[in-house]
Amino acid sequence: METRREFIKKAGAASLLTIIPGADLLAGELNQMQKITILHTNDQHSRIEPFEVSSDERTSNKGGFARRAALIHKIRQEEPNVLLLDAGDVFQGTPYFNYYGGELEYKLMTQMGYDASTIGNHEFDNGLEGILKQLPHAGFDIICSNYDFSNTILDGKFKPFQIYKKEGVKIGVFGLGIQLEGLVGKEMYGDTRYLDPIKVAQGMVRFLRQEKECELVICLSHLGYEYKNDPKKVSDIHLAQKTSGIDLIIGGHTHTFLPEPQQFKNKDGKMVLVNQVGWAGLYLGRIDFYMEKRKIKRYFTYNLNDYSIGKELMG
Repeated sequence: METRREFIKKAGAASLLTIIPGADLLAGELNQMQKITILHTNDQHSRIEPFEVSSDERTSNKGGFARRAALIHKIRQEEPNVLLLDAGDVFQGTPYFNYYGGELEYKLMTQMGYDASTIGNHEFDNGLEGILKQLPHAGFDIICSNYDFSNTILDGKFKPFQIYKKEGVKIGVFGLGIQLEGLVGKEMYGDTRYLDPIKVAQGMVRFLRQEKECELVICLSHLGYEYKNDPKKVSDIHLAQKTSGIDLIIGGHTHTFLPEPQQFKNKDGKMVLVNQVGWAGLYLGRIDFYMEKRKIKRYFTYNLNDYSIGKELMG
């Protein structure tokens, strides 16, 4: 993880802008466009409170739900069209999960105004019954497209996609989970069937683009960013390169700290953004899309250090 000074230096990195005209001209152009702000987290792992003070400057007294809530609130005061998303593994990692089983995490995310999350492998740590028990506390959409729960107690409990409207722009969101076999005990996921994420993703994109006429398509992925020791394993990079029609992949599972979202060409040669912000809520991802005639014209990307900004907000 980078120091605060290094990260702030990189924060606000602009993408897709190879030549930037005068500041006044650029501001004028942007003011005429529809601005959609995507905020996101992944792998929160029940880190309700900041890390304890220690010699590890990467985590010492950093993170925590309260600081992130303050930062999200500040951004919402500044921006009218905010969508707050999570890429899974909300559960497991501190005694809060051991005692409350995920109830506290979902309640606090609801208070923060999360719009949606997907399912990570650690959501299964208390079995299907454990997930079912916590669903009433989630006042946000839980989206999962490639787990078939039809023969389980979770049948019909999740949405395969959701569409959000911000200033007339239709944003389609779907979610992909990692292969559970070999990662999670069979007794924890039961008869849950894992469906090929590449095939499911392409089908979801086709549906969202063609039938639902979405102008922006986002995937909440808990597949993992990259597997250098197992290059055939499906990852976010594979997903970006082997599909078409996805604008943004918000990743999780591998706890990858990216200094800014990465760009990959999809199978049609068009650019896809892939971002992941580590784990434990230490960072908050932000992407500002500027839409003109409901098409992406520009975007600006930031990965915000939740601790440093939150500390300033809270004094």
